[in-house]
Amino acid sequence: MLWIEKYRPDSFEEIIGQDQVTAHLRSAAVSGNVPHLLLTGPAGTGKSAAVSCLARLLYGERSDENHTVIQTADLFEQGKKYLENDERYTHLYRRDESLLANFKNITRWYASIRPLDAAFRLLVFEGASALTREAQQGLRRIMERYSATCRFILVTSRPSAIIPAVSSRCLPFFFAPLSDAVVERKLHAILAAEYGSSSPLSTDDIELIVQAASGDLRKAIMLLQVSAGAEDAADLVRCSRTETGQIAQSAMAAIEGRDLHAAFRRFETLMIEYGLTSREVLHEFRGAARKEYNDPRVAVAIAEADYILTHANNEYIQLNAMIARIAGEVFP
Repeated sequence: MLWIEKYRPDSFEEIIGQDQVTAHLRSAAVSGNVPHLLLTGPAGTGKSAAVSCLARLLYGERSDENHTVIQTADLFEQGKKYLENDERYTHLYRRDESLLANFKNITRWYASIRPLDAAFRLLVFEGASALTREAQQGLRRIMERYSATCRFILVTSRPSAIIPAVSSRCLPFFFAPLSDAVVERKLHAILAAEYGSSSPLSTDDIELIVQAASGDLRKAIMLLQVSAGAEDAADLVRCSRTETGQIAQSAMAAIEGRDLHAAFRRFETLMIEYGLTSREVLHEFRGAARKEYNDPRVAVAIAEADYILTHANNEYIQLNAMIARIAGEVFP
């Protein structure tokens, strides 16, 4: 069994490193006063697990009947093919209508289902940043119509992709990247549960995994499980981060060579072809810059770009501005 499933939190108490967020969500579930929610933050920080815990606390044994998860990233990336192959949508899918029309029909149908032994049901959109602007406009109208008996929860690592008309109707919660100490304690606890005192990994191996995960607990647990059965954990961790890290490193080299267009093309590659968010691109870039250039001006430029991206709508412009700033200040 995969450890990421085996050690997936079943209650808010098991979600680590997000005490403030889980306290608010637990309080909302206990009181039954749950608004529409916008859960944001990097991958592997507990967003989806928190939604499951919320549903279990709200509905108990009726959890599965009273909450529905729509994988919007798969839906809008694969299109009608995804709807044709998913048995949940076979009775709703209309071949002669557009993907957008099908999305609206599916959302309306699930939102209109009568909750069982509850005042409202939950409709969850995983990877909500994949929703097009037109889909979000349609979702806004559906939220208005069915808000009395349905609560909408948007889960995304890119809050800037959510239009104000939708985000303003939701209570936002940010799931921060987990600290290295928190991730390390969890990994040691998992090893103790699996192997007792005879752990196959050394303390150095654990620290290497923690550094590679960079606050992503899901990635850390996955690397831990594979490393426990591998001959060399260091080689495994290096392989897991090579490709995107090399692209980020080539972007840094392009900036040093004053080829700003090439640097930005590397960033676009990471976002479009590899599916990284703008802040994940910054994380890869920060790792590359830290290895090659120990310059505080680079660190400040990255930090300010990271802050601006939490408030800006166009992430491409902000990344381009950071590239120009580093080139002008560090490599004039």
